[in-house]
Amino acid sequence: MVQGAAEVAVAGFIWVVMHLGLSSTRLRGMLVNTIGTPWYLAVYSLVAAACLVYFISIYMHVPRMIYLWHPNPELYWVPKIGMVFALILLLGGFFVRNPSMVGAKLRAEEAVSLATGVTRITRHPGQWAIIIWALGHIVVNGDLVSIVFFSSFAILSFIGSFLIDKKKAQAFGHAWLTYASVTSNVPFLAVMRGRTRLKLSELRLPVVIGLVAYALLWYLHESYTGTVVF
Repeated sequence: MVQGAAEVAVAGFIWVVMHLGLSSTRLRGMLVNTIGTPWYLAVYSLVAAACLVYFISIYMHVPRMIYLWHPNPELYWVPKIGMVFALILLLGGFFVRNPSMVGAKLRAEEAVSLATGVTRITRHPGQWAIIIWALGHIVVNGDLVSIVFFSSFAILSFIGSFLIDKKKAQAFGHAWLTYASVTSNVPFLAVMRGRTRLKLSELRLPVVIGLVAYALLWYLHESYTGTVVF
């Protein structure tokens, strides 16, 4: 019974270490200097995809026998609400120019103006979308295998958001510090501290697209996970 969780933990460890090792250590610089950025990104993407497929495959096939808490229908509202917000963040991130994205550029004179749309909520919408998705699924599953699986995504995304900040600060210097001063990593922190304010007009499109995507995922959820969304 514990073996299944251990297998998922090992696969999750490989997944997390691979990501952090290839993206946030000296190994990244060595690879970029040796094979160039385009080839590095290609290798990174292939290795990441292979590790992810392996991780998901292990998770889907191991038995879930140990429950720290049993699934409670009264908690289903947690991922339901969370996924709406996660999809708004995730998809809304594609409709703004975000300096935290891979390959993005940032100039000092545009740092303040780039804080718009979902980046007023967080400058790492993709990472926080994954964290919200993962935490919501931990709440409703309760078994050790699922906790290990989804925690791996949450931990990687949380650590990754700070490592991105560090890399961008090194790359852009004062321009990044200016951008960071009007945004926040943690959702809504910059808003609560008065460093920026939400503009609903900038969020209309992300909200609409997020709701459409949520409706589609709701419809498809049973077919690709085998789990009915109540």
